[in-house]
Amino acid sequence: MNVTITSPWKALRRTKSYKDVVKALWVANPISKQILGICSALAVTVQLKTAIVMSLSLTCVVAFSSLVISMMRTIIPRNIRIIVEVAVIATMVILADELLRAFLYDISKQLSVFVGLIITNCIVLGRAEGYALSNPPFRSFMDGIANGIGYSSILIGVAFIRELFGSGKLFGYQVVPDAFYRAGYEDMGLMVLAPGAFIVIGLFVWLENELLKGKK
Repeated sequence: MNVTITSPWKALRRTKSYKDVVKALWVANPISKQILGICSALAVTVQLKTAIVMSLSLTCVVAFSSLVISMMRTIIPRNIRIIVEVAVIATMVILADELLRAFLYDISKQLSVFVGLIITNCIVLGRAEGYALSNPPFRSFMDGIANGIGYSSILIGVAFIRELFGSGKLFGYQVVPDAFYRAGYEDMGLMVLAPGAFIVIGLFVWLENELLKGKK
């Protein structure tokens, strides 16, 4: 008798949750493919530290708001669903903002209003409206995590390039040797401005398209 043994990795790849995660990370990345969350990608990516905190905040908000909305999906009246979604998202954002103020006050001040503006981020409301309302809680939670990581991958990548080439630093520490500056090297002032972020995001979009094209 022939017995076919399927590895755990292959079994995982066949699940719908895995496919949803891969889609959010790669095929339908919120920033590079859906062009959502661009404002924060321009505003908080001058420094890597603020980009990471913003990424974690949005990931937590979108994951837990999707979870809560999915758990309530059968009792939310259709005619007020947007109001309920915004109320849930606003609650999660307030919790995230208060936690940042309690434990990372300096970074919270640097992020300024942008944590609060997660409420208006199209990614959060889009996943709640387009996915959580029609899928079970666990898959909605994983979808939120995946979209948050997809958003974070671009945000952190842009911040890494902008801080390195814009100020010669990473996490606020000097990484470009002084010898380079004495030899004539200069930081790229464009990288600390919004147009620099646009250029870097455009490069990420081009790179993803080329890699996906090559994979096909």
